[in-house]
Amino acid sequence: MYDFPPLEAANDALWHAVASRLAASGFTAVPYTLDRARPLEAIWRDPDLLLAQACGYPVVTSLAGLVETVATPIYDIPGCDGPCYRSVIVVRDADPARAVADFRGRRAAINGRDSNSGMNLLRALVAPFAAGRRFFGGVRVTGSHLASIAAVASGEADIAGIDCVTYGLVSRHHPERLHGLRVLATSPLCPGLPLITAASRGATERAAMLAALQDIVQDPALAPARAALSLAGFVPMTLADYAPVTALARAAIAAGYETLA
Repeated sequence: MYDFPPLEAANDALWHAVASRLAASGFTAVPYTLDRARPLEAIWRDPDLLLAQACGYPVVTSLAGLVETVATPIYDIPGCDGPCYRSVIVVRDADPARAVADFRGRRAAINGRDSNSGMNLLRALVAPFAAGRRFFGGVRVTGSHLASIAAVASGEADIAGIDCVTYGLVSRHHPERLHGLRVLATSPLCPGLPLITAASRGATERAAMLAALQDIVQDPALAPARAALSLAGFVPMTLADYAPVTALARAAIAAGYETLA
């Protein structure tokens, strides 16, 4: 999920190391290259899925019953707390608004309707001010956090919720993309983006995957790749641990604000 061009080599190195460990532990037909060609939804729903990273919101909604969690990464990035993260709400530096409530009637950008950081966490912040009615003047679905950042920077949108890991990585690798932007607010903490596998894979396989992931965190040869991603570790988290994602959605719906609009 954090795979824009400066990070592809790091992701490739880490995945090759995981794949090698899985093959050594008895997994068969392990791919040694990442699949960047298929849409994420197709990868997540593949009944033969070995391992992928997914957003927590679809994991507890549209993917429920199709996948199981294996582990959640820990990132050494501002806004993260162990395996949890939050959204940062970005606006233009020159915008006089000082609170989310000031954006009534303005234009929002979201990376996707099924995004926890881009939609669900922003909805949680807006719901108390929406009073069950439309809040924004328009909502543009951009397809990615990078595109949402660009939309706000260019003036095509006024506000966006950006995953703090994405924001931190962009700050390091593409700081020019954040020129003219500031963080207006932050969302509540929420479980971060889990690594998932097909629901058909049993506990023994999931344990072997977790062991491989935890092993690569200790490998000194992979330190540069981990540093590029600000990756500090992996911890096991179950689907039950993602209840806060659902709770935020239910609270917004209970407040009469089911759809971010």
